[in-house]
Amino acid sequence: MLEAAEVERIKAVDALLFQAARPVKILSALSWPLKVRDRFLQDGGEVLPDVEYPPFDPQPTIELVREARRKIYPGDVLDDWLDRTAASIEKGALMLATRGTNAFAAYGRELYGGPREPLRHQPMTPHDLAERVLEVIDHLHALEVALPTPPPRTAAEVEAFIAPAVAAHFGDDAPAVEIVDDLSANALASPTRIRIRRDAVFTDRDAAQLLNHEAFIHVATALNGRSQPEISILGVGHPGTTRTQEGLAVYAEMQSGTMELDRFRRLAERVLAVRMAVDGADFIEVFRWFRERNPDAIQAYESTRRVFRGGLLTGGAPFFKDIVYLAGLLEVTTFVRGAFAGSRTDSIGLLFCGKLDIWDIPALAVLRSAGLCVGARYLPPWVSDPRGVLAQLTWQTFLARLDLAQATETVDRMLARTTRFESTG
Repeated sequence: MLEAAEVERIKAVDALLFQAARPVKILSALSWPLKVRDRFLQDGGEVLPDVEYPPFDPQPTIELVREARRKIYPGDVLDDWLDRTAASIEKGALMLATRGTNAFAAYGRELYGGPREPLRHQPMTPHDLAERVLEVIDHLHALEVALPTPPPRTAAEVEAFIAPAVAAHFGDDAPAVEIVDDLSANALASPTRIRIRRDAVFTDRDAAQLLNHEAFIHVATALNGRSQPEISILGVGHPGTTRTQEGLAVYAEMQSGTMELDRFRRLAERVLAVRMAVDGADFIEVFRWFRERNPDAIQAYESTRRVFRGGLLTGGAPFFKDIVYLAGLLEVTTFVRGAFAGSRTDSIGLLFCGKLDIWDIPALAVLRSAGLCVGARYLPPWVSDPRGVLAQLTWQTFLARLDLAQATETVDRMLARTTRFESTG
């Protein structure tokens, strides 16, 4: 149990970090106006975009972080968490202050990692992970697996799908769902609004994926964090929470059955695109690379924009955020499986109590026990009714404990004697 003086110290540090983090809004500070895309495409994709960013003063954030650090004493679970959070907020502010320079990428690499840097607890790199995903997808395509091609959905159809689901899930806290004309992406979500671009074209899975990724994870964790009565920083995302938040959102797509191969491919290709930019490819070269993989010029532009926003359009200094999606998915999957196998499912609910990193879980457990952190108010449907997830985890845990080499060899021998034939439906 925390002593009263300790509780007050932690709350004081939290209040300072909350104030420090509020102006460090990464994605909004890196947004490009729609006219930049229109001009680039009108020029045939042959002229580098012209992008300017408004000034960002990191000094107020740095001063608040400095004041918070005077009250932080690293060495125990809570203080180490506060120290990591302080460092993330400070580097995020410095990254925004250096947009359009090499320093922007240097801070981004510290915050998100690089495409060829080994993952913390895995021997592979994000680039290795992306290549393996693409190898599996290409193998499936080589097998000529027939996939249905459903008719596209309009923005109005997506709005009609999402709005009632969001209202039913969040009640009075539901974000407004709006169709807008000027938006740099197909759709964007915040705790108060989900905006859909009027001229965007969606698949049937896009609508369900948007609901599960943006609403049931990003909106939910923001609302859960904002409703914390004592610890405010859980209501504010910062770069240190990005890997887990995006990994959890992609994991939600998997668990809800809304992930599809084209989406999986895009996540992997973005990692390769970041590596290309690191190696010196400019905006036009990466755009051409995406166009070779997608005939939709707008989609190719948006994928390229994600890599270069805030960085150097001439190459060498990209925005590193897009390498965290697959790495975050692996991290969240490993955590959930480990918690299940170790009979620690009590810890899984902590993932949803606000904006956090998986490595914050021990600190949040202390806060929960001390009454400073409350449980998540909003959970995705697959957590509220976890029977399907538990069955899947049981099977995965069972398989992990088996030696399947002999069984695999048996099936390989059987298929070697099985004549290939053309499927007739």
